[in-house]
Amino acid sequence: MMWSQSNFEKAEKLFQEQKYEQAQKMFESLISSNPSDLKSIEYLGDIAGQNQSWDKAIAYYKKLKSLKPLEANYYYKYGGALGMKAKDANKFKALGMIDEVKGSFEKAITLNPKHIEARWALIELYIQLPGIIGGSESKAIKYSNELLQISAVDGYLSRGHIDEYFKRYEAAEKQYKKAISLTDSKTSYNKLANLYKNKMRTPEKAKSVLESYNDKKNQSRM
Repeated sequence: MMWSQSNFEKAEKLFQEQKYEQAQKMFESLISSNPSDLKSIEYLGDIAGQNQSWDKAIAYYKKLKSLKPLEANYYYKYGGALGMKAKDANKFKALGMIDEVKGSFEKAITLNPKHIEARWALIELYIQLPGIIGGSESKAIKYSNELLQISAVDGYLSRGHIDEYFKRYEAAEKQYKKAISLTDSKTSYNKLANLYKNKMRTPEKAKSVLESYNDKKNQSRM
């Protein structure tokens, strides 16, 4: 047991250092002696995802679901890998996968009603899918409103993302500013700066936003 724990910690460290090939070999060795090692299987799925080996990632996450069917995150990761495979597949094959992708994210939310990432994934799915095959701005907004109740920052950022996607740039600007008013997170500032620079073509505003973030960061260190 101590040997296994020691090797898991080494493999985990390699993963964190992004030495995925070395980490993969160690995790594979660990599950060869313990096929139900949930954490090692999850890391192998994550490594497969990093390598864009979607079939492998799907297989690992599917195994996790069967071993622990009440763990929300396994459904979220399975849905994510399946969604990425669908994105790379031809249109007809992708059509047959969309319902399972949605279902996986929805299952994650059912198991963990406060699951933030699954809602973000559904928002992205609903705004990017054409309406004829299930895309829906109103459903994306529904999940954004749910995020607002769980995490106000995520609620504002997600609504801003929706507005930005549909080229309602002034509305997106307001949402990103609301997110900034709640937190000094770099993500919120970057979202607004990128909107100014890439969509509203006002690079001077983008520069001002980033300077404001750096000033606040420096003040917090004093």
